[in-house]
Amino acid sequence: MATSTIDLTLPYKARVKGALNNKHLRIALDRATGRMAGQRVAAMTAVDSQLLRSQTRQMKEYVMRHLPDLLEQLETNVMANGGQVHWAQEAVDVQRVIVEIARKANVQKVVKSKSMVSEEIHLNQALQQAGMRVVETDLGEYIIQLAGEPPSHIVAPVLHRRLEDIADLFQRELDMPPTLDPQVICGVARSSLRKEFLSADMGISGCNFAIAETGTCCIVTNEGHGRMTSSMPRVYVVVMGIEKLVPTVEDAFLQYQALCRSAVGQQCSVYLSMTSGPRKAGEVDGPEEFHVILLDNGRLDMLARGYGEALCCIRCGACLNVCPVFREIGGHAYGSTYSGPIGAVISPSLHLEVTDVNRLPYASTLCGACRDACPVQIDLPRMLVELRRDAVKAKDATVFDRTAIQGFAYTMQSRLRYEAAGKMAGLGTSLLAGLSGGTIRFMPGPLAAWTDSRDFPRFAPRSFRAQWAERTRGRKEIRGETLK
Repeated sequence: MATSTIDLTLPYKARVKGALNNKHLRIALDRATGRMAGQRVAAMTAVDSQLLRSQTRQMKEYVMRHLPDLLEQLETNVMANGGQVHWAQEAVDVQRVIVEIARKANVQKVVKSKSMVSEEIHLNQALQQAGMRVVETDLGEYIIQLAGEPPSHIVAPVLHRRLEDIADLFQRELDMPPTLDPQVICGVARSSLRKEFLSADMGISGCNFAIAETGTCCIVTNEGHGRMTSSMPRVYVVVMGIEKLVPTVEDAFLQYQALCRSAVGQQCSVYLSMTSGPRKAGEVDGPEEFHVILLDNGRLDMLARGYGEALCCIRCGACLNVCPVFREIGGHAYGSTYSGPIGAVISPSLHLEVTDVNRLPYASTLCGACRDACPVQIDLPRMLVELRRDAVKAKDATVFDRTAIQGFAYTMQSRLRYEAAGKMAGLGTSLLAGLSGGTIRFMPGPLAAWTDSRDFPRFAPRSFRAQWAERTRGRKEIRGETLK
């Protein structure tokens, strides 16, 4: 398979610079995020979106408040259905458990449905090192596996690739005849993957949500890979974060509706695959073994640190599609399994290997579009600000950032200093504008990063306070003349 050209170990600024200089990436991002954001708006406006968001939020808050009890209820019901439950604190614990299950069942080939949590724990690499062949069966994940790349989006892992790039990849890796016809490209992938399903010994998937009252694990897809991964191999393993719970069947369909509408703008997905246990006597399909692995990997730390609200996330990707930063740099620039606003919040808390992870909370304009789009009403801008505060307290902020904020705070504490600074800024930018023909296209020092890509706004020569005082004096004089 191809080797990735994306070096996620580069410093954050280098990753961002590389993304901004990639014109093909910008084209792909514009196409995909604009389309997905528009579809979400249309799907959410077709229902009472505020009621749906409010009810989903209330349900997820209930899950967070009763997490230990619901996890125990899920475990009890999965085991009552004939399945097995494993608890994992760290990524290595999941890897060890799955390798043990695979070796005991003499597994040679593994097929995987799309799973962000398996990317989080680098499961594919661990299984390959144990001597097993691993095949991603979601079309997007299959493409990036062939390319040797990580996913760049929670829902659309190959969002960063243009159709032309995918066609070239399939010609090189699968001997596909030259074509840009999406139906032909999908047909080639379908033909290749069908053979993998028929010969696989183990299926592995993530879990969009698990129903505590029935012990049922649910995966939502628009392709048949989820259903075949969960039913065709002899052994089926579900890996889920401990927050991926819903209390009841009714809650499951509430979240299902919010997820489908927010993720891809559908009323419902093509498939909702629900597995409660292994195949029973007399049943013609289903796995012989069913395992559920409950993963922490820093999630309880998030609760303890006050960032538990982020665990309400249902992984729809809506916040990514509307984020002006993500739409410029894409997912790989974040260097984490989870990108966009939600990734910038959870990546510093989860036990992930991310270069410059403390820089991610600064990858936001704090415009609030993510909060408005979130189907669970997660206040991502607030948590991003709080993470920046934590970074400053831990002295992880740069010298320039600390100095700039200290100077700003000192200036704002005095009206005289504030007004003097305003006059100096107005005078300075007027001078720069005069030197450059009326538009400020260059700023000295660190501010040059601004003018590398945009003009710098000119400060008003007179402050609002001065203009208001003059206007008020004028009105008083007019009134005085009228009275005379």
